[in-house]
Amino acid sequence: MAAVASASVVAAGLIAGGLVGCADMSGIQSQSSLREASSLGLPTASATPTAQPVAADWWRDFGDEQLNGLVTQALQNSPSLKLAQTRLARAQAVTEVADAAKMPQLSGGIDLTRQKYTANGAVPAPLAGSIRESGTVQLSGSWELDFFGKYSAALESALGSVRAAQADTEAARVLLASNVARSYFQIARLNDQLGVARRTLAQRQETLGLVKDRVNAGLDTQLELRQSEGGLPEARLQIETLQEQLTLARNAMGALVGQPNVALALTPPALSAMKTVARSENIPADLLGRRADIAAARWRVEAASKDVVNAKTQFYPNINLVAFAGFSSIGLSRLLDAGSQQWGVGPALRLPIFDAGRLRANLRGKTADLDGAVESYNAAVLDAVRDVADQVASSQAITRQQTEQRAAQTSAEGAYDIAVQRYRAGLGNYLNVLTAETSVLNQRRLAVDLAARALDTQVALMRALGGGYTPEATTARQDAPEKVAGSAGTARATSLFSLNSGMASQ
Repeated sequence: MAAVASASVVAAGLIAGGLVGCADMSGIQSQSSLREASSLGLPTASATPTAQPVAADWWRDFGDEQLNGLVTQALQNSPSLKLAQTRLARAQAVTEVADAAKMPQLSGGIDLTRQKYTANGAVPAPLAGSIRESGTVQLSGSWELDFFGKYSAALESALGSVRAAQADTEAARVLLASNVARSYFQIARLNDQLGVARRTLAQRQETLGLVKDRVNAGLDTQLELRQSEGGLPEARLQIETLQEQLTLARNAMGALVGQPNVALALTPPALSAMKTVARSENIPADLLGRRADIAAARWRVEAASKDVVNAKTQFYPNINLVAFAGFSSIGLSRLLDAGSQQWGVGPALRLPIFDAGRLRANLRGKTADLDGAVESYNAAVLDAVRDVADQVASSQAITRQQTEQRAAQTSAEGAYDIAVQRYRAGLGNYLNVLTAETSVLNQRRLAVDLAARALDTQVALMRALGGGYTPEATTARQDAPEKVAGSAGTARATSLFSLNSGMASQ
């Protein structure tokens, strides 16, 4: 019987080879290709020295324990991160389903029936017109021989989706940590601006006292007094506005960490107490490997390519080995007798000959999905290069702006001191004091904003460089998936590029 079964399989294979030409997949090809590093203007790895990669806990470099605690709480409690983890679990379950399809399937069944047989049909006596009980106890097995790699391609596609989901989870982690840090620095900025506003109010109260003394002495008029009094409501309005913004920023932080009470109770940090994180101008170009969103896009290309392979295998025949064994009888008392035994084994062949274009339409759809995944990957790579270039350019520009701002603030404060001294001595009018004060306040606010922007840009640069993500975070199989549209995906991830001010300004 084994020889008969083997011969049947061979015969089925020969028949399939003769009839497979009836299903035509010609003329359906992918039109997109992955971008090469050279097309992005990135030099090779040998062109620039290796830069220090971003640490997985990069936020600790700012030297603030309160920030460290907030990020830790966010990573533990955030619903958005847990949602990404559930997507990963779902993708892993799909992989298990695809893997199970490659293995033999075995099922068991018991059927017990009480039946009246027709007296006017094909059933002979003594069954005709009688009521009898019948039963079947049977094991059934099948195994679809994956000659053309259909299930292997489906498994590789599922594995690609798992790797993409793993990378998406890491991307959600990086984004969450960066949002917490940026929100934290926003709270610090508003708190420092609030300090400037309160200092302004105190300064204007002192100036009002000076003006009153001069009015009482007959040196000034009611005009100067009214001008000085008008500055107090304006300063109080600024304080109230900043307090509202600070409360909203705390609420946003509470939503990020998943614990609103903790965010409301945190002590606003001072921007001056934050450490700056210095980065080399030689920025790693292995963004394709160190950015989780790029890695996810690359794995989606791999998954889509395997879907195309799977769609092509649908044009080929399915060959199954089917077997069953068990007992069947009319009358339950004889169900397990030796004479009630039954079994069967043999091959089954299914071959597509005419399907009105269904298989070709499916292949075109999967090919379009592949092109879409490739173009999404290309767009993600271009956006990554732009993102890093923007952050480097902003960081360099902010450094230059801070240098000029400090010089401007020193000059403004000196001019304000001179204006006040001249007003005290009666050598200048109060309008000069107001003008000089306006310049000082603007510079103080600008100093706070630039300090906050510098920290915010450093966080954005850490995120743009991958936020500590490494490809090793995803589980890799020993047999790497087949590369589609060239092998540029991983090879390009080992080079470096230099983003100096010239490139950033392009």
